[in-house]
Amino acid sequence: MKNQKGFSLVELLVVVIIIAIVAAIAIPNLLASRRSANEASAISSLRTIHSAQATYQALYGSNVNYANGASVLSGTGVDLIDDTLGAGAKSGYNFVVTATTPQVYCATAKPQTAGTTGDRAFGVSQQGVIFATPGNTVTCDAATGVVGGTSPTAIQ
Repeated sequence: MKNQKGFSLVELLVVVIIIAIVAAIAIPNLLASRRSANEASAISSLRTIHSAQATYQALYGSNVNYANGASVLSGTGVDLIDDTLGAGAKSGYNFVVTATTPQVYCATAKPQTAGTTGDRAFGVSQQGVIFATPGNTVTCDAATGVVGGTSPTAIQ
């Protein structure tokens, strides 16, 4: 019999099984980390929108009006937020900014796919307090600036 070097089929199968077990443990943690990162990005983006709204009101709104829509904040001549956020979607979240009455605006961030791109939705109005709600349940009344939904919790 020759002195053959290499791995037997059983040894290779054991290695493949070990890799599969490690992947089964690591992938859910990786997905949870991604959701958490998307949520942190959404919160940061809402802070950016709030700061941009304050700047817009001071510079372009005669200290009364806010910008109606994220695209206005990233539009030509204004450029207070980046174009990606101005388009209304960033890091797995959809952003909506409304201002219907003077001195009141609302901005919401909802996950594009609840449970996959994020577990919570967020909202902010002219007071600057960011609220979180589970899933896609955040609401924002542009007439009063009240952020609501299912059990809104202030996170800032």
